[in-house]
Amino acid sequence: MGTLLAIVVALLVLSGASIPAAAQDSHYDQVANTPFPDGYPSKESIKVLQDELLFQRGVQSYIWALPALNMYAMKEGSEKVFGAGYNVLPIFKERLNAKTLVTTPNSDVIYAMGYVDLKDDGPLVIEVPPGLQGILDDFFQRPICSVEPIDGQTWCGDVGLPGPDKGKGAKYLLLAPDYKGEIPLGYLTYRSRTYGVFVFWRGFFKDPKQLEEPVKVMEQTRIYPLGKAASAKPMVFPDASAKPANLLYPTDGTAFDMLSRYIEREYVDANDMEMRGQLASIGIIKGQPFAPDAHTRDLLDKSARAAAKIAHGVSYDPPAWIPNGHWYPDRRWINVFPGNATFTADTFNFVDLRTGFFTFAYSASPGMAVNMVGVGAKYPAAYVDADGNFLEGDNSYKLHLPADIPAALFWSVTAYDAWTASGLDNGQPFPSLNAMDKPATNPDGSTDIYFGPQLPTGAKNWIRTLPQKGYFVIVRIYGPTQPFFDKKWRPDDIVKLQ
Repeated sequence: MGTLLAIVVALLVLSGASIPAAAQDSHYDQVANTPFPDGYPSKESIKVLQDELLFQRGVQSYIWALPALNMYAMKEGSEKVFGAGYNVLPIFKERLNAKTLVTTPNSDVIYAMGYVDLKDDGPLVIEVPPGLQGILDDFFQRPICSVEPIDGQTWCGDVGLPGPDKGKGAKYLLLAPDYKGEIPLGYLTYRSRTYGVFVFWRGFFKDPKQLEEPVKVMEQTRIYPLGKAASAKPMVFPDASAKPANLLYPTDGTAFDMLSRYIEREYVDANDMEMRGQLASIGIIKGQPFAPDAHTRDLLDKSARAAAKIAHGVSYDPPAWIPNGHWYPDRRWINVFPGNATFTADTFNFVDLRTGFFTFAYSASPGMAVNMVGVGAKYPAAYVDADGNFLEGDNSYKLHLPADIPAALFWSVTAYDAWTASGLDNGQPFPSLNAMDKPATNPDGSTDIYFGPQLPTGAKNWIRTLPQKGYFVIVRIYGPTQPFFDKKWRPDDIVKLQ
């Protein structure tokens, strides 16, 4: 009964409903004041406390595992549609539209996303072609790092233009976390902390009607087991734009089934033993089937659904103690990378920031987080309008971008589903506008972008929204120039139109 009450209270709080103070406190008071006459609880109280612990362990396990759940859902969803193997590299040859369900994709580049397995196939060689920009992450979405310094520094994650090959192309060698063999010369050698590795390529285009060139670059990629280039399976590059796939992570109790598959498959990292102990307490143990009874499965389903809402809830507004949580002190734009790509500080990890990021996104690399002119990209995000109210699909809004947008490569604005974080499936070809679309500008060079279920009168640049569906907006600045970092250029807050 206590656990059920806690769930009801939590859901009411998350929904914004008004709750009397006594009801808000009652569950916590009940747990804290559980009677222990003569130093022992009753058998009934023990069961209540055990259920409470199971629920809390489920919530915390889900939140800890979000990076892995996000990635493993992408892997399984992709392999279901396009097939599995080191030689399978799906490419979104006509850009990624809203029919593919995945967290905060960029519709304004060409994507290739592959999933390789160092346990069965490693070590693996990746021949990266010239002119590519990409990321190599492990399956906990941590940038994998070079075994030895390359040109005097340790490189992590970034490949191609922002990486050690500097866009000239190179042969990268990926080692499993437990690989103990000799390391051959002639490669840029990286070691993953998981058996699974996410291969993520981006390609840029100048004309939305001419996408062949970045696709051709990606199709020069070769992946094969070390020493087996001649006998390796031929590469295949399915057109992922032609076949919608669901790459979203579960937000119910099936998440624990997926997490069990991940744990069963993956390397046992000594750094994870405490959390693996938490997982063991809810029935997820490597080498053993995950088979909860009906009561446990019911509680775990509730804990996953609560955890997913909690993860969303901690994402909308970084707390004041987080440095650089907002891009501007007088505006609503959130900085999704206020620190670094691993969400680490000197003495702790930014757990809530990591949770928020992987609730709404996937993949991280230093190039995404570094504050350096002309390097990587920046991603100001807004869940609310200028008045602090969530963006709602029934309303109309305007985003004003001042002239001279500080993007050396390009800029874009995209709308995303508030719950799934996938592209807003609004009936337009893509839920975004970008510099290559050549949007209309004002006489002073500024750009106004409108959002709403209907085209507002006089609007030229419009992203359609859906009634009764919330959404959020990301402004992408690729190749940010100095005015972005100086904050001499600032996007206005999103303003609700009357």
